[in-house]
Formats: sequence, structure tokens, C-alpha cells
Amino acid sequence: MASSLSGGNRLSLAMERTGQWIISQDIPSDVVVEVGEANFSLHKFMLVAKSNRIRKLIMESKQPDLTRIDLSDIPGGPETFEKAAKFCYGVNFEITVHNVAALRCAAEYLEMTDKYYENNLTGRTEDFLAQVALTSLSGAIVVLKTCEDLLPMAEDLKIVQRCVDVATSKVSIEAKFPSRSPKNWWTEELSILDIEFFGRVIASLKLRGVKALTVASAIITYAEKWLRDLVRDHSGTAAKLAASDDSDLRLQQRELLESIVEILPTEKAVLPINFLCCLLRSAIFVKASSTCKTELERRISAVLEHVTVDDLLVLSFTYDGERLFDLESVRRIISGFVEKEKSVAVFNAGDFREVCSAAVIRVAKTVDAYLGEIATCVGLSISKFNGIASLIPKGARKVDDDLYRAIDIYLKAHPNLDEIEKEKVCSVMDALKLSYEARVHASQNKRLPVQIVLHALYYDQLKLRSGVDENDVQDAITTRSQVQHDVSLARENEELRTELLKMKMYITDLHKTGPAAVATTSSCKGGGGPKKAKFFSSMSKKLGRLNPFKQGSKDTSNIMDEDVDITKPRRRRFSIS
Repeated sequence: MASSLSGGNRLSLAMERTGQWIISQDIPSDVVVEVGEANFSLHKFMLVAKSNRIRKLIMESKQPDLTRIDLSDIPGGPETFEKAAKFCYGVNFEITVHNVAALRCAAEYLEMTDKYYENNLTGRTEDFLAQVALTSLSGAIVVLKTCEDLLPMAEDLKIVQRCVDVATSKVSIEAKFPSRSPKNWWTEELSILDIEFFGRVIASLKLRGVKALTVASAIITYAEKWLRDLVRDHSGTAAKLAASDDSDLRLQQRELLESIVEILPTEKAVLPINFLCCLLRSAIFVKASSTCKTELERRISAVLEHVTVDDLLVLSFTYDGERLFDLESVRRIISGFVEKEKSVAVFNAGDFREVCSAAVIRVAKTVDAYLGEIATCVGLSISKFNGIASLIPKGARKVDDDLYRAIDIYLKAHPNLDEIEKEKVCSVMDALKLSYEARVHASQNKRLPVQIVLHALYYDQLKLRSGVDENDVQDAITTRSQVQHDVSLARENEELRTELLKMKMYITDLHKTGPAAVATTSSCKGGGGPKKAKFFSSMSKKLGRLNPFKQGSKDTSNIMDEDVDITKPRRRRFSIS
């Protein structure tokens, strides 16, 4: 209602002004020109002198005395027609960069050319365009902005293309030789344009060979201005307003974002990574097309070795930072990077599983640190956590300390996991690749499942026995299969504890009673002798299964019962892990 009243007031004022400049109050007006809701009472003879269109309407009318002419479709509306009518009446008015395009289109519409009147409105506006408006970048941009409401006539009259050409030429010069400070001041000038015209200027800059960094700076300024709530606002306030009920605003943001992504430079690493991540988060938020999101994911994946943890967190959390987004985008970005590196490794005839590039190693550290940040989220499932962790090749992690830290944080944030679920979380980590400090921590970590603790303890035991240097990674690889086999028998080891204690007590009794007891036992008739021999034989076989050095000189699994000299029992060392 307020807008209609203000529109009516403007029309009333326009009529009052028209009454002030018509040629004479003594000569009554003989025609009313309708332009939208505005009515202009004018004189035919003043209009037909300079407008061929009005002349034809009057002459071709079937009415003997035409009193009303409808020109509602004139470019620029009532305000522009008022200036054209003033020109017909010889009343002075100012032509500016803000109205010259509309006046040029109106002159074309009214056929106010030099053919019907010398130095007519068409020629006057053309002179202003050539001599004033299109001589500077600011002027060309303002004229181009006004053409947004003058299509398609402004396009047909080549006004749009002329403005684009001038803007492109001026920008290319400013990029090389800045004329004012700051040197990228022109990006703010371009940012007033509609996305369609802005895209045409960007396309023209690319064709002219302007540097990709120059083009990128203009796009960044434009996106930060028109998508400020999504790209630059991190408080979540504006995003919440946009997400409330305003579906029209969401649709506008989606279309604008998709258009911006389409005009991004194709060159690698010309756009800041954080900017790309903000665009992708915005695309997820406004539910942009899959093509738009895939393109942004591809660009981020191409430079993933330079991405920081904070950049990935921008993608992962909502604007208020309270909950996780769908982590599928992060997973696809990492997966795309790994596949690219794998292709490079295959091309170079390398083994991607064991030897990784420096870029992959950097990404591995970033991903592990990222997992540590999102591990505290209660809504993060085991499958999503493991899905991201397992994307990194095993060879990219020299040590799994960062991954162990992320797992420990996850287990601490999810205390209700059972033993099987804990083992699933830990399945992405190799306990043999933990540093000494991490293994010490793991051995005392009650949150870890028993199997992982045994891994760490048994590996330390192997190192102590073999005397291998802590930094010998190859040793961890060669002993991995043996350790995994031994750990599978850990539960059986627990079951044998009781039998081992019984055997210790028996050997202690032998030492106390001496050789006489041994002789008595040997000469004893009945089933007593054979039972003791059978006991030793079964225990030796069971312990042999647990012996990690079974193929070495300490293998006792094949010793026959009759070869055991119980008169001089051999001292054995039993280690219970």
C-alpha cells in the first residue's frame, strides 16, 4: 500500500511539472499520452514535429480526432517519456550517465532521429555516450547497470556490448597500471552489476587475456557483496533468517551462486582455498545443483595439499557451528585427491601403497587432525569416521600417532560404545606404527579395546627381545603378520593362566623334595607316571602354539615325552602377556 501511494505521488508530481513546462496555458492540450499509470496532457503539433512514431499513430488512427495515445511500453517508463516530451517542447534538461541509456532507447522507440528533425534526441544521446559516458570505467559501468531494465532494446542498439568493451579495456589497463588506491578499486565498481552483465564482463576479460588472478579478485569481491550472508557471515544470524521462510531469497541465492561458479577461472590455485570452501558450504546450504557442488569439490580436491584443518571445518559445520553438515562432500574431496595421486604414481611406475608423495603425506596429517576436531561430535557415526580415515593410503602415515589421538578423542566423546564397536573404530589404525610414547599411552588407556592394548604391548616385547631400533619401520612390516597371528591367541592365553600356575607349583615342589621324590615318582606303578608325562606333553604343545619363535632354536613343541629329563629340569622362562 505504501509503495502504491508513493507511486501515485510521483505521478502527481510529474503531472504538475508537466503543466509547468508545456508551451502555453492559453492553448489547450489536444492529446493525452498514457504511460503506465501516468497521463500527460500535451499538444500534438509539438510531438509530431520530432517523433515519427507519434506522427504515424495520429495519421493512421481510424478516429477522426485522436485524443488518447497509449505509450505504456516505452523504455524507461513515465520518467523517461517526460524527458523526451521536454525535448519535444524545447525545455532544457540534463543528460547524465544514469539516464542516457534510457533516453537513447526512448528516442529509438519514438523514432526521434535526425531524419525527421535536425539534431534530434537520438543524435544527442549518441554524442553523450561517445564523448562522456563511455570514456571512463565508472561511466561505462553505470550505463551498463541502467541497461538491465532496458532489455532487449539496449542489446539491439549495441549499448550493452559497447559498455562491456569499454569496461574490459579499462580494467585490463587498471590491472597493469593502477591509477588510484587501492589498486583493485575497480572490483567494487564491477560489483554493482547484475550477474548476467557481470558474467559478460568476466568472459570478455578472459578473452582479452587478462591474468586469472585479476579475474579471480573481481569474482571474490562480487561474491562477498551479493552473498555476504553466506560467504562472509560466520555468526549464523543472516543464514538463519535466510533459512526461515523466505524461499524466494533462497532461490535467488542458489541461482546467483550457480552463476558465480560457472564463471570461475579454470586455472588451478588462483582462488583462495578458504573462498572455495565457503562457496561449497553455501552451495550445500542453499541446495545448489549437483553440477555446481561437484565442480567446487573438484577444485578443492585439486589443491587439497594446501588445505588447512580450518578450511575443512568450514565445510563440515553449519553456520552456527552446532551440528555437522553431510560429510559426503569432504569424503569425495579426499577420495578425488587420492585417486589423482594414485594415477600419478601408476604413471610413474611406483607403488602407491608403500611409497607416497609429499603431497599425500601432508594431506594425511591434515585429515588426521581434522578427524580429531570432528571426533567430539556426538552425531558422528563410526562408519563416517572410519570412512574418512580409511581414504588415506597406509603408506602415507609414517606413524599413526595423529590418528590414534583422533580415535582416543572419539572414544572419549562416545563412552557408550561396546567392545565390538570400539574395535571397529580402532580398525583403521595400525598399532604397530605407533611411536613409543603413543604405545605407552595406549597400554594404559582404558578406553581402548583389549586387542589394541595387546598389539602395543606385544610389539614392545618383540622389540626388546630382538633389540631392533625404534625407528626401524621395516621391522614393523615384516613382523606384522606374526604379531597378528599371536594376538588372535590372546584369549586362549588367558584361559591357560590357571594351568601355567599349576605347573609352576609342581616345579616348585620338585625343587623342594629333591631327587628322591623324582625316583619315587619314576618307580611308582599304576597310572601316576604316565599322567605326569601327559601333563608336561600337553602343556608343551599348548605353549608351543603361543611361541612367536616357533621356527627358531627355542622350539620345544616336538620334544617327545620320554626325552624329558625330570631329574634335572630345564629352567624355562614363561612370559605371560
